Amino acid sequence: MKEIDIHGIGMTSRRTRERLINRLSDQGIDSTDVLEVIRNTPRHLFVDEALSHRAYEDTALPIGFGQTLSQPYIVARMTQALMAAGPLDRVLEIGTGSGYQTAVLSPLVKKVYSVERIKPLHERAKKLLRTLSIHNAQLKLSDGGMGWSVMSPFDGIIVTAAPDQIPEELLQQLSEGNGRLIIPVGGRGVQDLLLITRQGDTFKKEMLEAVRLVPLLDGVQK
Repeated sequence: MKEIDIHGIGMTSRRTRERLINRLSDQGIDSTDVLEVIRNTPRHLFVDEALSHRAYEDTALPIGFGQTLSQPYIVARMTQALMAAGPLDRVLEIGTGSGYQTAVLSPLVKKVYSVERIKPLHERAKKLLRTLSIHNAQLKLSDGGMGWSVMSPFDGIIVTAAPDQIPEELLQQLSEGNGRLIIPVGGRGVQDLLLITRQGDTFKKEMLEAVRLVPLLDGVQK
């Protein structure tokens, strides 16, 4: 697992971060790699300074433009499910947002591709990831539902916002040999968090749990 530059993480209490890790562990997050990355990723840098004192609570936080920084448990749960079958080389993230999920994935996979439809969020995340010396993430301003076909196939795709239905474009961008898609489905309200595994032209679907994320919207917002 590659080292992540955690510049600035000492600004917050080590005890507070350890409480978060203990809570995640109690909730069933048992991947030592995922827990270590969550422990060492400076979540307080991905929210407004006025909310930084709440960064290591297990709760979603607003990042502007009607979007949120996902609850740490959801980030850990989705990441653990994505990585459960073994190491992944190429992962696509739909919904860069603050860049936090990108930063969590970065030490775990060889290359992260991430798309964001809201230009100010895209630019902010790009700058922050560069500041943190995260060099294996490539970001694009684009409609997330369409994925990033020219960079496909992907060993894994993780979707951080919920469409009403699974986009066919994303299924076709999965690697044919055990490509994994983690996606909340259901639009607004409570959604089903699904794991979809591709074997050739067959897609196996598994329900993981009920979640509540922001809806996946169409179009680029500048």
